[in-house]
Amino acid sequence: MFNKSDITRNECMLVRGQAKCGYDWWWHSFTGRHEKTGEEKAFFIEFFLCNPASGTDMPIYGQLDENKQKGIKPSYLMVKAGTWGEDAAQLHRFWGWNKIEVNFSAPYSVKGDDCYLDETKTIGSINILENEALEHPEYMCQHGNISWNLKIDKKVAFNVGYGAGKFFRTMQLFEMFWHAEGMKTAYSGEIIWNNEKYLVHPDHCYGYADKNWGKDFTSPWVWISSNNLTSLCTGKKLENSVFDIGGGRPKIGPVALKRKLLSAFWYEGQCYEFNFSKFWTFTRTKFDCKETESQIIWHVDQRTWRNRMVTDLTCEKKDMLLVNYEAPNGKKLHNRLWNGGNGIGTVKLYRDGKLIDEIMIKNAGCEYGEFDD
Repeated sequence: MFNKSDITRNECMLVRGQAKCGYDWWWHSFTGRHEKTGEEKAFFIEFFLCNPASGTDMPIYGQLDENKQKGIKPSYLMVKAGTWGEDAAQLHRFWGWNKIEVNFSAPYSVKGDDCYLDETKTIGSINILENEALEHPEYMCQHGNISWNLKIDKKVAFNVGYGAGKFFRTMQLFEMFWHAEGMKTAYSGEIIWNNEKYLVHPDHCYGYADKNWGKDFTSPWVWISSNNLTSLCTGKKLENSVFDIGGGRPKIGPVALKRKLLSAFWYEGQCYEFNFSKFWTFTRTKFDCKETESQIIWHVDQRTWRNRMVTDLTCEKKDMLLVNYEAPNGKKLHNRLWNGGNGIGTVKLYRDGKLIDEIMIKNAGCEYGEFDD
């Protein structure tokens, strides 16, 4: 069963070879409501660590021209936070490794000044002025201000199994690893975005928490997840359900596998998993992601011997942002990595050829990006 908590997979993995060339991040996304108007707004918070072996007192920015010319790799803690919607923006705050505190073992924790994250809580703030963002393109962000104080309660896990198991982690065989300790997560607290307060409540935050780590990023890069799900067959809200799809083109060492995705659907307490690493399930996946003038569109069809899951999702580009990361080798190849939190669509779930349910998706986290090799 994939719904198996394992906080050792949330440990900081930047040891041995990945200490010299590696990244590790913890991602959180959720929806809040304006304290006065009740308007919904989706937010994200991420703590991103890179290349501790070359860390100093100051952050080292890989996109600075002088560092690119000298082949100097990035090294820092980057806290990324922001929002989606028509004012979509990502804000970045950086520290050198000598100025932060990291507990590498489980339960992990990361701290830089007033920004803090562990398994059960996060607090922090970022303030980027407009001229600061313009004068420092190496920050890779927009301008604005955000602060937060949140409790984290992870309800359902997607433990992907062997791919992120202890042997593969220790050997650092995959280029990019994934673990979703909280593919359904209840957040509570508050977030202030550009001086407007939003309250975050467990009953309608539609929260998600995962982590990725490795040496480089996959291309294509695909992610879809939601726990705001309603059965179109019965009209009932699915209160104990969540699905998660992720992957693209896994690499084991220098060997790139064909386009593959991992997915899991926790459907009212029942497990439906589509995981190519569990070869005995004979998982087959076809997916197509495309960009139109106004939308990003995903179509994913996955099957095992008995089960099938067909997911169709769209997200308006006006509500998304082009999320920015540089790889630990200093390259920035993903320059059209679309990222959103307001995806809508449907997912159909079958068993033995019979439709179990057709489900309406709202408030989906979603991502798609691809670059030429």
